[in-house]
Amino acid sequence: QVQLVESGGGLVQSGGSLRLSCAASVGIRSINTMAWYRQAPGKQRELVASIAKAGNTNYADSVKGRFTISTNNDKNMIDLQMSSLKPEDTAVYYCYTYYAYRTYWGQGTQVTVSS
Repeated sequence: QVQLVESGGGLVQSGGSLRLSCAASVGIRSINTMAWYRQAPGKQRELVASIAKAGNTNYADSVKGRFTISTNNDKNMIDLQMSSLKPEDTAVYYCYTYYAYRTYWGQGTQVTVSS
C-alpha cells in the first residue's frame, strides 16, 4: 500500500510560478516511475510529466520548457516546479505511481491560473 499526498496548489496569476510536492509513504528509490497528471473540468486526465528511477523525464508538449519534475529520494518526495503558468494550466493535479503491480493516486491539489 502506497499513500501519496500532494501539496502546493493554489491561485496564481498568469506568468507566475508554483511548486507542487508529493510525499510518498514508501521509499521512492524502489519505484520505477512516478508522474504528475492533471484534469481540467470537462476534460480527461492527462499526463503532465513523469520521471523514471534512472532519472529519465518525459513531459507533455504543452508544458515542455515550463515545468520540471524532480525527486528527493531522502525525503521520498516528487516535486513539480511550474513556471510561466497559463490559464489553460488550471486543473486538479494528481501524483501517480505504479508500484508492486498496482497503481496509486494522490487526492489531488487544485491549481488555478488567473488571466
